[in-house]
Amino acid sequence: MKNVVILGGTGSIGDSTLEVLNRFPDQFRLFGFVAHKNVSKAENIIKQFKPQIVCLTDDQAALQLKNKVSDVQIISGNEGAEELASHPDVDIVITGIVGAVGLLPTIAAVKAGKRIGIANKEPLVMAGQLMMELAKKHQAEIIPVDSEHSAIFQCLNNHNSDVQNIWLTGSGGPFLNFSEEQLKCVTIEDALNHPTWDMGSKITIDSSTLMNKSLEIIEAHWLFGIPFESIKMIVQIGSLVHSMVEFVDGSTLAQIGLPSMEIPIQYALTYPKRLPNSDNKIDWFSVNQLEFREPNPLLKRSLDYAYEVGKSHPSLGAVLNAANEIAVDKFLKKQIKFLDIFTILEKSLNKFNDVQADTIADIIDLDFNVRQEVSQWIQ
Repeated sequence: MKNVVILGGTGSIGDSTLEVLNRFPDQFRLFGFVAHKNVSKAENIIKQFKPQIVCLTDDQAALQLKNKVSDVQIISGNEGAEELASHPDVDIVITGIVGAVGLLPTIAAVKAGKRIGIANKEPLVMAGQLMMELAKKHQAEIIPVDSEHSAIFQCLNNHNSDVQNIWLTGSGGPFLNFSEEQLKCVTIEDALNHPTWDMGSKITIDSSTLMNKSLEIIEAHWLFGIPFESIKMIVQIGSLVHSMVEFVDGSTLAQIGLPSMEIPIQYALTYPKRLPNSDNKIDWFSVNQLEFREPNPLLKRSLDYAYEVGKSHPSLGAVLNAANEIAVDKFLKKQIKFLDIFTILEKSLNKFNDVQADTIADIIDLDFNVRQEVSQWIQ
């Protein structure tokens, strides 16, 4: 029996992870989870899965939850999240916290030598080099859960030196065929209408700008040690092909599956074994063709930001991530327009291009400074 902790237990990754745990009750136990302040959902999870420890990072919400449940230890704050992620009785940590706030609990799990099913891009984008060095030092296992990186992980099978290119696939987002005039008029509702995946609002906006692919390029570089220039993006209509690895001999391996996060989460939990999953089978006779396309050229500048990070200091990834989080938040609050997101990102990369952050503490300071600066621009 493996003890599992979910960072982001009340979010979409949490939902999918709980479905997998429910499927294999004899092999995995929910030891605990971290959430922000969704008291009612946390209470429901506690009643169904009976975890040992639950952390709500919002102190007031944690107090409310403590008054509603018994037979479970309730802790709070960011320190509580780090404590739970590194608990000695925990075997596997699934990281699904959106944004930079997931960095420190993920690092805590790495330092504790856990197996980490990493679904949130931000820790690797912000501190990929440091994180992979820490994982090696503390013998932590980092298994990608992001569907694209799980696909690459499965296709590579430790043949990283034989790779010609990695092809990150994507749906192209809701604006695959939009003109510049149409992009100028994009609304929040338009951007939240993803063609394939049901995700949180921040990630859905990132999909619409292709910033999710930009962050995934950086993530793939650190996970697999593949040069930035060998990591490319291609649109696959229907989201059945989750990514491909092209080898030097001309052969290409693709990982194909239904667009369900349960599949990569289950693989991260069971690796290197595979357990039966009858709920996510492809009806191959209904697949008429696999269609690939280039992304919208008007949105490809998001990909250029990742390559710019590759040519600069690794900490520029933290700049890109922080600026993007603020820009997306302001867009969702209707304080800026859709195309303003790109303007903010370009201005941020230029402003902080020479800044180097060499420790986790430095990266956290840089993240704070970028957020402050970008917020002032938008006021």
